[in-house]
Formats: sequence, structure tokens, C-alpha cells
Amino acid sequence: MYQILDGQEWRHIWVVSDIHGCWQQLMDELKQRHFNPYEDLLISVGDLIDRGPDSVKCLQLMHEKWFRAVRGNHEQMALDALGNNDFALWTINGGIWFSRLSNPQKLTAIALLEACRELPHIIEILCANGLNVIAHADYPESVYVRDKSVSKKRVLWDRSRLSGLMAGRGEGITGADHFWFGHTPLEKRYDFNNLHYIDTGAVFGGTFTLAQLQ
Repeated sequence: MYQILDGQEWRHIWVVSDIHGCWQQLMDELKQRHFNPYEDLLISVGDLIDRGPDSVKCLQLMHEKWFRAVRGNHEQMALDALGNNDFALWTINGGIWFSRLSNPQKLTAIALLEACRELPHIIEILCANGLNVIAHADYPESVYVRDKSVSKKRVLWDRSRLSGLMAGRGEGITGADHFWFGHTPLEKRYDFNNLHYIDTGAVFGGTFTLAQLQ
């Protein structure tokens, strides 16, 4: 469930908002930042797939040495669909691309989707800016503790903390210097103390948010 990384292994480190199949747009953003695949690291807050034009290409990023990702709810919907042979929920939430693939393409996609089972729910990384925790939707506790058992469903889906914070109530999280989340498309990045919500709706005509940690 947890993956621990040492930021000293890379020169520069970025965390990126929900990718959702927007492979070319992401490549353009990395080029603008002079991203070096031999020295730098990109960490995704999850939702590599669905809605955008290149879900397979985005899944293939998992094989790149310069890329890490936490699991998003869209990866989980795909895994559940494959496991239960019930594609209805995934399809209506952006998974229609899978049904349009040829049979050989589907085999490739299935292998890549099955690899998503290895994606952690939470990444912890110590960088120049301090201790960072990356998860898709939330870390569903008031204090972060490495390897603590927490609700996987809430990590992938929960919006209650963000909704509360935006309404002027709710609590933050201690135990790390920065927490990075995606999942909820926003017009602009939302920061509440050490909590950072960075899904700025690239696939919906918005932009990618790339926050540099180091």
C-alpha cells in the first residue's frame, strides 16, 4: 500500500496532476520544464487512464525509470471491471476506449492494466522541500504514519476533507511537510496549509499542474 522513495536519487522531482490519457499534453509540459529522464523524476497522483486520447501510452509510462504513480480510482475501476467481468461502471466513467480496441490491442491494454495492481496507494518521498506524501484523493487520518492501515477506498475516492476545507471547516493532516492529492478537478490548484489539491482538469480543457518538490 505504501512505497517509500529517497529523493536524493534524483536531481529534480515533480508531482503531476491527473493525467487521464493526455500523453502528448504531458510530454509538452515536461519539455517546457527541460525534464531530463536520466536525472529527474515525475510522480503522478493517479488516474493515468480514461477520458483522454492515449490511455495505453499513459499506462506505458509505468515502465519508465523516471516515472512513479500512485493508484487512482480510475485504475481501480478498470481492475474491478477486469476482475468481475462487469464493465458498466468503468465504461460510463471514461473507460469506453477499452471497448474500441482491437483484440490484440486489448491484450496489450489488459497486461498494462494488470500491472496497475502493483501501484501503491501512497508514496512517501523525502525531498529538498521536506517529507512529501502523495495519494490520489485523501489520506484519511489526521496524522500521517508510515505503513499505517487506512481505508483504501477513501484514499481513492474520498472528497469530504476537501469539501470541508473549501467550506471553511475541517482539519488538516500532520506527520509530513506536504500532502499532494488529485481526483477532484478544480479551476486552479488549492492549497490549505500543507495540503495541496492539484487536479486542474487537463482532460477537461484545463491545464496540468506540475509542482516541483526538488
